[in-house]
Amino acid sequence: MRFRHPDGTTVHLAYCTNVHPAETLDGVLAQLRDHCEPVRRRLGRDRLGIGLWLAKDAAHALVTDPSALRALRGELDRRGLEVVTLNGFPYQGFGAEEVKYRVYRPDWSDPERLDHTTALARVLAGLLPDDVTEGSVSTLPLAWRTDLPPHPSPTTADPTTSVRATTGPPPTTYPATPGSPTTNSGPTGPLPTDRLDTARKALRTLAERLDALAELTGRSIRVGLEPEPGCVVETTRDAIAPLTAIAHDRIGICVDTCHLATSFEDPHTALAELTGAGIPVVKSQLSAALHAEHPHLPEVRAALAAFDEPRFLHQTRTATAAGLRGTDDLGEALRGDTLPDAGPWRAHFHVPLHAAPAAPLTSTLPVLKAALARLVGGPHPLTRHLEVETYTWQALPPELRPRGRSQLADGIAAELALARDLLTDLGLKELP
Repeated sequence: MRFRHPDGTTVHLAYCTNVHPAETLDGVLAQLRDHCEPVRRRLGRDRLGIGLWLAKDAAHALVTDPSALRALRGELDRRGLEVVTLNGFPYQGFGAEEVKYRVYRPDWSDPERLDHTTALARVLAGLLPDDVTEGSVSTLPLAWRTDLPPHPSPTTADPTTSVRATTGPPPTTYPATPGSPTTNSGPTGPLPTDRLDTARKALRTLAERLDALAELTGRSIRVGLEPEPGCVVETTRDAIAPLTAIAHDRIGICVDTCHLATSFEDPHTALAELTGAGIPVVKSQLSAALHAEHPHLPEVRAALAAFDEPRFLHQTRTATAAGLRGTDDLGEALRGDTLPDAGPWRAHFHVPLHAAPAAPLTSTLPVLKAALARLVGGPHPLTRHLEVETYTWQALPPELRPRGRSQLADGIAAELALARDLLTDLGLKELP
């Protein structure tokens, strides 16, 4: 979906396909047929933007076979779909029974991450519509804040157990939980400094490769670090120092509004600081976190427990006088007095934009609205790429999950319709 900003520029709105992950190119093609085109038809649009998630094997197939890339581009055209952005955060295995910490491997200290992101940039340059010259890729924010075991197989499912919280980068502190067991996919110790240095060097190398790609193709592909709770770059403020050090306009930030809200960041302050530091907002993922206003109440904890599920990590945070405190997962927060509960809790659980959970819970949709107003509601947009990203539809409590493809398409279409209305309320005009 395309919108005309009052300044004359085009703003793109898409939805991210990691909600129905596929590991192979055949799986991606099936997604277009079974999910993406039905969503477009429900919206009554001739053209719909999608933010493709391409796992390692699918990306490799496309970057090594020009005919496969042409075939994918043709299939997009035939189904009324277009791609200007990719989600490059998960590397593989995003549809596994348990993802948890695996999504953070390989990190930017591993050459596999650089090679994969380079491949994604090359693929995106070949997928951009003829009248679009700029694409975006979101990526891991350097690394998880602690060391992790070697990259495990995505098909291996570990038992779901609690993970001992460890100290993270300021200002966030993680309360210790002595005696809590650690899974073999969880943190094992502080991230070594040399790994961070390697990660920063890799991003500089990526910037050089993106420059060369632009010279070769005439397409500018930019990559945005996506701050996430628990990572080395947890907040937008954490992103300023490493991105300023890289100082390249093709390496910027992806602002995920669920992550922003989970870390209790004020959207106006966060985006003003990024602008002041000259950090480009490469893209923004429109998403909402789970919010509990009174987590000390038994009925609130019972409602939260319904969202404690074994597949994804749901980092949980609360703002205290001593700073932000948190746990690596919602289940850990719910056990005993691990996390202070005098103030609201927010959990990294992407809830559907148009359907806040029932009381006593709610979502952080107001944070999304405030961020969107700052991103595209001013005289000039801070970003031109927006992506609805609710990948947790099948991780919702059973009674809230869509039953079949049709209900899932209905839900995704409803989210996009809400995002469309927010954009038009800000003065943007939807284009055919």
